[in-house]
Amino acid sequence: MAEVVKEVRVGRGTIAVVVGDLTEERTDAIVNAANSALAHGGGVAGAIVRKGGWEIQVESTAMAPVPVGEAAVTGAGRLLCRHIIHAVGPVWGEGEEEAKLRRAVAIALRRAEELGLTSVAMPGISTGIFGYPKAAGCDAIVDEVARRLAAPEGSVTTVRFVSIDDETASHFLTAVGRL
Repeated sequence: MAEVVKEVRVGRGTIAVVVGDLTEERTDAIVNAANSALAHGGGVAGAIVRKGGWEIQVESTAMAPVPVGEAAVTGAGRLLCRHIIHAVGPVWGEGEEEAKLRRAVAIALRRAEELGLTSVAMPGISTGIFGYPKAAGCDAIVDEVARRLAAPEGSVTTVRFVSIDDETASHFLTAVGRL
């Protein structure tokens, strides 16, 4: 069961840090930490397809490739959310990682707003198998979301940073504590 460990108001919305399973979130959309091929074999992406159904992979394959720093939207299959936003973050060491990660987060939120969604759950994009240092990655993700929520316009009012592991959740908690 998901546990909200911190919740704060930011601009026109709310940010929460959650320890739990991203695939169990009941937000309008969940963000998938995707690769450019949208090949959902391992990590968060693999869990999403295993729980949501193969149709997510089929729909993703039709949209691939997606450049680093961009995002694509698919249906959610059997998941509790309505949409999956596949955000392609950088692999650590490829160059300009922070700018690319921030762009992936901003574009993911833009895709949610294009659909008129109000709530999004997001993992630590690029901080898993892509090797982005967890603390720095969570800082950049939280800061970019806070910047978007500080804007006077936009439909997204709730962003939940969801991690199944305590380490990533603690980095999100530290980053949110700086807001």
